[in-house]
Amino acid sequence: MSLHAQLSPEVLARLHAQQRNSTITSIIIAILVVLLVGVILLYLLLPAVNNYTPEIVSYQAGAENEDKITKREITRAVQRKPSAPSSSMAKVIAANTSSTTAIPIPEFDVPDPSTDFGNGDDFGDGWGSGESEGGGGGFSNIPATMRERCSLEDRLARLEANGGNEQCEEAVMKALRWLKKTQNADGSWAGGNKGAMTGFALLAFLGHCETPNSEEFGDAVTRAIVYLVNLGMKNDGRLATAAAKSHHWVYEHGIATYAIAEAYTFCNNLGLSLPNLGKVTKLAGDIIIKGQGESGGWVYSFKPTNSGDNSVGFWQIQALKACKHTKLWEDKDFKTVSRKALEWLDRVQGANGSIGYRNSPGEFHGLTGGGLLAFQMWGQGRSKNVRKGIKLISKKATFDWDTTANLYYHYYHAQAMINYGGKEWKAYNEMFRDVLLKNQNEDGTWQNKASKHSKGGVMQTCLATFMLEVYYRFLPATGSKTK
Repeated sequence: MSLHAQLSPEVLARLHAQQRNSTITSIIIAILVVLLVGVILLYLLLPAVNNYTPEIVSYQAGAENEDKITKREITRAVQRKPSAPSSSMAKVIAANTSSTTAIPIPEFDVPDPSTDFGNGDDFGDGWGSGESEGGGGGFSNIPATMRERCSLEDRLARLEANGGNEQCEEAVMKALRWLKKTQNADGSWAGGNKGAMTGFALLAFLGHCETPNSEEFGDAVTRAIVYLVNLGMKNDGRLATAAAKSHHWVYEHGIATYAIAEAYTFCNNLGLSLPNLGKVTKLAGDIIIKGQGESGGWVYSFKPTNSGDNSVGFWQIQALKACKHTKLWEDKDFKTVSRKALEWLDRVQGANGSIGYRNSPGEFHGLTGGGLLAFQMWGQGRSKNVRKGIKLISKKATFDWDTTANLYYHYYHAQAMINYGGKEWKAYNEMFRDVLLKNQNEDGTWQNKASKHSKGGVMQTCLATFMLEVYYRFLPATGSKTK
């Protein structure tokens, strides 16, 4: 009999299993220890790696001290991807190079448009199809008179140089945020005359260079453009919600055409292709050109006439200037229509410089600034007509908030006066600026009793916003007396 106990097969199997488990556990512990040591070393070494920044040096050939090097700092500012629906258009990346051009980088995966506005029946087949209208090129291709509103540095410089201040910029931003908040679901504004009200709001955004690529306002701008395009596609280019037989649809059409033409210029030069935007802009502009009367003026319903209603006509004149910037027409297409318009205004201007609704200007009419702006827009900024009118505004215009601060009239006066510049503009700016700032409501709106021609929060707020954007919205039409 053996002195050693014999282990049964079952016990041997369990023993071998324990040995294997022990070996595996030891290996796992060893691996974990190695990983822990690696993490500790990485933690200790990583700050040194992150803090190392290679220097980019440049050598100047032929310099006296060739052993000196120049360290250059390179920074890049990347515009965040706009919120939908503008996210399907373009991402603009701007670099601190010697060029001021923003480079549009196209998106490859284009999502379907939001169903909240627009559809295949009245706007095309979505953002990725339809007519191709993108020209690319960025803000450097925007017309020179409009371009400086799109550079924050230039905008603030012009604001300061022309008599504005930080409060002006803050007031504009409050107004734009109110407009964004109160936009209708279909992209329009207000309850009536939606073509005009949407045109006003869109012009206010564009006046601050808020495009479909804008981080904060891009969605609102895009929806406004879509609304006007849909409106034009449904009405053969007529941008008005009022019936064609009504008198006032021409106001809506002129204001909305002004806005959609500016929008086209921005979108086209940023490389943003919106279906039917160019088509509607062209149709709308042609309606204005064909609607001019033999006199050179425009009247209600665009009826053939030897007269003209200047309150109607001034919006058509501004719209045509915006249409000219689009390059959808040849420049020669505007020569006759602009010449006839200025000839009409010359005939109806009073001896003292006043310009009224038709041919009875009176001692001083609030529309005088609109007539002067028309001369300035179309190359007659130094004419006798302008000099007489500026002198009259300087002498007669006042800006008492509840009695004489008619924003419809002063919208024109402010532009005409800054275009003329000099002491006349300085005095006018001092008259209106602080009064306007003081009377902005907490929610960003303006409303007063004096603006009898512009009832409603949207219109008055937009007109006041234009007056505070006047410091940079356009370069002066003369350039002779304004910085």
